[in-house]
Parts: sequence; structure tokens; C-alpha cells
Amino acid sequence: MPRIIPIRDLKDTAAISQLCHESKEPVFITKNGYGDMVIMSMKVYEEKMLMIDAYTRLSEAEDEIQAGRTMDANASLKRIREKHGL
Repeated sequence: MPRIIPIRDLKDTAAISQLCHESKEPVFITKNGYGDMVIMSMKVYEEKMLMIDAYTRLSEAEDEIQAGRTMDANASLKRIREKHGL
């Protein structure tokens, strides 16, 4: 369940930090009853960014398959290693 707090509660930064670290989800901040900001721990942010990257790569791979631009597994691994300096 999302956590929603009013902007005035941001004054207690230690409590907000603890709240962000306890939650695996973003914390939504409201101002005058309307959504204003979203905050999260660095760990949750990094996990979300990794998932976005994985979904982007999967989408690109699906596009290549649809366009008939596929390669064998060894060529694919070689390309990935070269791209990421491995």
C-alpha cells in the first residue's frame, strides 16, 4: 500500500529517511491535498532503474526479433560483452 504524507511532515528528515528505508515503494508527498513529489531510498531507486534498463533491453531485443535481425547465442554474448567492456 502506498505511503502518502503531507509536505509539512518533511521537516522531520530523520523520520522521513527511516520511512523511505522501511518501504520498498516510493513515498508520495502531498501539498494542499494534491500529489506534489515522490521520494524513495537510494536502494529502491537503483532497483527501479535496473528494472527499467532490463525492460528497455527486452523491448529492443523483441524489436530486433520482429525485424528479423537476430544472431546466434555466441554472437549475441560477444556483442553484449563488447558493449559493456567485459
